[in-house]
Order: sequence, then C-alpha cells, then structure tokens
Amino acid sequence: APDAIVSLDERGRIRSFNPAAVTLFGYQPNEATGCHISHLAPEVGDEACGALPENGLGRGRRKDGGTFSMEISVAKVLSEADAGYVATLRDVSLREQAESELKTRYAEVRELNEQLKDAQNQLLQSEKMASVGQLAAGVAHEINNPIGYVYSNLGTLESYAQDLFRLVTAYEAAEAAIADGAVLDRLQAAKVEADIEFLRADMRSLMDETREGISRVKQIVQDLKDFSRIDASDEWHWADLQAGLDSTLNIVWNELKYKAEVRKEYADIPEVECRPSQLNQVFLNLLVNAGHAIKEQGVITIRTGQEGEAVWIEIADNGKGIAPEHLTRIFEPFFTTKPVGQGTGLGLSLSYGIVQKHGGRIEVQSAQGKGTAFKVWLPIRQSEPFEAVAAQG
Repeated sequence: APDAIVSLDERGRIRSFNPAAVTLFGYQPNEATGCHISHLAPEVGDEACGALPENGLGRGRRKDGGTFSMEISVAKVLSEADAGYVATLRDVSLREQAESELKTRYAEVRELNEQLKDAQNQLLQSEKMASVGQLAAGVAHEINNPIGYVYSNLGTLESYAQDLFRLVTAYEAAEAAIADGAVLDRLQAAKVEADIEFLRADMRSLMDETREGISRVKQIVQDLKDFSRIDASDEWHWADLQAGLDSTLNIVWNELKYKAEVRKEYADIPEVECRPSQLNQVFLNLLVNAGHAIKEQGVITIRTGQEGEAVWIEIADNGKGIAPEHLTRIFEPFFTTKPVGQGTGLGLSLSYGIVQKHGGRIEVQSAQGKGTAFKVWLPIRQSEPFEAVAAQG
C-alpha cells in the first residue's frame, strides 16, 4: 500500500507497521511495535487512541524528530478476541505547500488584476481629460480669433469717438459766431436732447468697461490654453507651478466664487521639472473637491513652500471634513462620498497616480466639521523619469 498503515490495540499501542510506514516515519517494525501511537502523532495523548480523528488532518513526527502534516483516517476493528484500530496515515505536507503556493499565486494574480484595473481606469480618465483638454484648446483657439478683431476694432472705435467729440467741441466753440438765432436755437436744442455732456462721460466709461471685459475674456482664453498646454507637448520641462495654480483657479472660479473666499499664501519657490498639464489636473481636482466640501460660505487657502530639494503645494478648506473611516480609502478608484451623479471617484485616484509619477506624494489631514488640507510634495528636479524606474522594477 502507498499509505502508511498502522494497526493499534484498544489502548493505542502499535501492533503492526507496514513498509510505507517505515518509509514515512523512519522506524523499523520492531522499533515501533508496542509503542503508543503518540510517538507517531504527538497531538494524541497517552491515555487513549480515541483522540485520533476518524478523518481529518494532524501532525506526524518522524524518528529524527521532524514533524509534518498528515491526513488521518481511523477505523475501529472488532473481533471475537479483542478490539483495536487501523490508522491510515498519509504525508500531505507537499500538497499543503503546493496549496499555499497556489493561494499565494492567486493572491498575486488578484493584486495584479486590481493594479491592472486601476491602471486601466486611470488611463481611461487620462484619455478623457486629454479629450477635454483638446476640446478646451479648440474652444480657446476659436474664441481667440473673433476676440482679437473685436479688441482691435474697439481701439479703432474709441479713436473715432474721440475724433467726433473733438469735432463737437469745435462746433461748440463756433456757436458764438452763429448770427442766425433760429439756427442757434435748433443746435442748442439738439445738444440738450442728445445730452452731449453725459455722452462724453458715459462713453469713456463704457469704453473702459468694454476693454476690461474683452481683456477678461482674453485672459480666460489664455488660461484655457495654459491649462490644456496646447502650445507645448506633454513632456518633462521646467514650469512655474504658481502660474499653473492661477490659471487653473481661473478655470474653476465660476464654481467657487459664490461659496468660497480664496486666499493665496505663495512663497518664493523655484520652477519645477514636471509635466505641467498633468499637475494642473491635480490642482483642478483638489480645488473642485475643496469647493464641494463647503456647503454655503467658506475659505479655501492655497499655500506654497520649499523644503530642501522639494516644493509643496497645499490646498486647504474649512468645509465639512472627511470621516476617519474614509481617509484610508479616498485614493481608491471609484470611491466617493458624494451623492450619485456628483462624483466618479476617479479625481483623487488620478491625482495620486500623477503625483507618484512625478516622484512625489500627497498628504491629507482632515477633521470633521473643521476642514481638509491636501499637501502635494514634488521634487524640484526629476532624477530619473518614472517610466524608466517602472521598467527597471
């Protein structure tokens, strides 16, 4: 028989020992005969053999003291002379090792699948944001052309208005030389009806306001271009992060201005080697989240600073805060505490991946009812591109 078979008396003493048992335990039959089964199965007490499971797993002990996992099957044998047991024992340590390795491999495969799913989700979100960026760039380009000639025409119109008012002033100076009283009366009546003095003052104000409005539109267009980086490829280069913060803030300002006061506490930080459009996306996500955390009125504070060879950007709000049980999950893909339809759960996950690829990290501190602060740390210089590090890993 391939399995160890041991015959026992009613008190658990070994009566016979087959060759497979010799191989498994290392005892010769004459060495094992008469010994209690606890020599082979130390978990069984000396008092009785009944402690052996009818079917199950236990520990075996060889002659050299080594232990192993074994599968046990026990049958009670009755005869006219006496009663006893027959125990069939099988070494399953290799099987357990294989099962353990299989479980480990399965866990690794599951982890790799999760990582693959996360990477796929981030890739989809990146492609989505790239499409949004291209759309923003296209809109900015299309708006820029008409705004350009409107701005130019406004300057020409202002020049024409000044010429007309100079002409009116000259006519006013010539009124004294008009001898025909009826003509003079008609001119003065026309001046009163047109309210020339009001037109002089108000047209200047209208021109100034129109120029300011056109300038704001031009700035929004420029911010769209800066945000989507249509003038530069998405490669590593040096960039002013505070300028990126300002342009991103202008993009989301319409969503924040009614509920939050934005305070800037900028330090004198150097330019950083980075992919600016990706970091702008991080700033956008953090600013939007800060706005969503404020129910009615609040304050969003943007701070920057430098420590050694790294810079940091902090975006803090005094909103509702994050529950402690959620803090460990906020960077998981698709995890969100927002109502259905108001959040995808990808913003912070995407931001975490972008910052990691820049060799940085994101820290978060939050207290319910007091607010949340996200702090992004970035190296000033990229020692080695992330793709190269990932390939080596």
